[in-house]
Amino acid sequence: MSPIRAVWFDVGEVLINETREYGTWADWLDIPPHTFSAVFGAVIARGEDYREVFRYFRPDFDLDAARQARLDEGLGEYLNGNDLYPDVRPCLHALKDAGYFVGIAGNQTTRAGHFLRELNLPCDVLATSDDWGVTKPDVAFFSKLIAVSGHQPHEIAYVGDRLDNDLRPAAEAGLCTVFVRRGPWGYIIYERGSANLELGSLSELLVALQTLPAD
Repeated sequence: MSPIRAVWFDVGEVLINETREYGTWADWLDIPPHTFSAVFGAVIARGEDYREVFRYFRPDFDLDAARQARLDEGLGEYLNGNDLYPDVRPCLHALKDAGYFVGIAGNQTTRAGHFLRELNLPCDVLATSDDWGVTKPDVAFFSKLIAVSGHQPHEIAYVGDRLDNDLRPAAEAGLCTVFVRRGPWGYIIYERGSANLELGSLSELLVALQTLPAD
């Protein structure tokens, strides 16, 4: 039997396709989408914080102020079921049916958390970094996750697309790490062999967990 009893998921590019949201930022900055995407990829490839993308076009860019300005214009961030990767809901249902505890936790705003909850995803816990007051890659984020989960670290798998924000700090906290290859970080900076499990899609997750050797 698999040693894993709880499965937690990152949000951006694991559950949610962020292409549309980044496109809204390109529109807000009046930057052609392909130009914005090209700079985004270059920033990731250099290992820089994604916020540097905005500063490339606006050196004095303040993300919090810009988010508020978008809200003031009625153009605040949002997400709905159209942004959900198609393999997400079937995967979560399969995990729940198989008896796993399912959690969702990533670096999101309180506003994004509201929209995530409206998706009615089958999970036991859904939390954002704003809810917990700590953000990845701080290992304290994963310590909070462990406490909320109520499982031992070795019983928890964390599914992410980012080596820097997800897999390395989760492993440092003692969690089993699962990499899903999608989104820009999943293709640009991942190093093969850096996670316990490597998947092409979430549809592979349940079987992969069940093949893990028991302690």
